[in-house]
Amino acid sequence: MRTVQMTLDDDLVAAVDSAAKRLKTTRSAFARKALRDAIRQLNINRLESKHKKGYEQHPVGKAEFSVWESEQEWGD
Repeated sequence: MRTVQMTLDDDLVAAVDSAAKRLKTTRSAFARKALRDAIRQLNINRLESKHKKGYEQHPVGKAEFSVWESEQEWGD
């Protein structure tokens, strides 16, 4: 693990400290989780954008999913 220096606004530091206290964790642990969550969300957004572009370039055909209709099980 590395130590890094960051510059944050005073109100953001206060909000992070308050949230970390409520969650019974440290400022560093809170920041690590927030950064991991932000990176995960960026990756999700990138994949969703990629899928959207793919479907825009190659739209779903009328019969593309009809082959699966016989496999659906709706229950009683």
